Amino acid sequence: MKFEVEAFGVKDYLPASLDPLIKDKDLQTGVSFASGGSGFDPLTTAETSAIPMSVQLDMFKQHILKLKRNIKEEAADNIIDNSVAVIVAGNNDLFLSLPNRRLQYDVPSYANMIVNLVLNFIQEIYKLGVRRIAVFSAPPIGCLPVVRTLDGGPHRKCADKENNAAQLFNSFLTQQVQLWATSYPQSRVGVIDYYNPLISIIENPHKYGFDVADRGCCGTGEIEVLFLCNKLTPTCPNDSKYFFWDGFHLTEKGNSIILYHILQDLLNSLF
Repeated sequence: MKFEVEAFGVKDYLPASLDPLIKDKDLQTGVSFASGGSGFDPLTTAETSAIPMSVQLDMFKQHILKLKRNIKEEAADNIIDNSVAVIVAGNNDLFLSLPNRRLQYDVPSYANMIVNLVLNFIQEIYKLGVRRIAVFSAPPIGCLPVVRTLDGGPHRKCADKENNAAQLFNSFLTQQVQLWATSYPQSRVGVIDYYNPLISIIENPHKYGFDVADRGCCGTGEIEVLFLCNKLTPTCPNDSKYFFWDGFHLTEKGNSIILYHILQDLLNSLF
């Protein structure tokens, strides 16, 4: 969320709500409740030990109470009413939990189940007073370096199965969010297309100043993720030439270019 808050001119950095050094004034300009590895499917957070989405929602409720204690309730309500909630989740559900849910769900029914959980989450945020909500679609999961390695064959091509699941999820998500929004005309709720900007860069990396878009900068670039990228792991000589930092996440340059492409989508959806 660093690039998003900078783009909106709010502040340079969005602090974590659990940061022990967080200041009261930070509560008035926004904090992050995100937890890396989280998802809407309870199985996802059970596998990653991330903070569940339901707990993140409770953290937001506590945030509102703190805000009302620090400033007048009317001023706090005004901040919430004019705030923007950005939801970036669901990727880990499709990547981690879907393969383990195969006996219970096929891909369409699982995607529909996750979309319903997203709608429930949006509804809860709306009830707390937020009127501008942006939901990021799933990226082309089959093109993530780690998925190419695991499911892309000997030439590490983008895996069609994962990309098709992401596209189906995005289609359901867009349809259902638009339908939900018709019942709440005073809200501005939109799905931010995260899939197509990424696939465009992955398929045409040199056009965007990258040399490598099928491997990460960290280690071999094919499988390492998160803690496997550490001071003992060799990295590429110039990460600005890589779209991915590790097997799952973008480099700083990658994130900044993606934001440039989705910023107009964000503005159109929320304002």
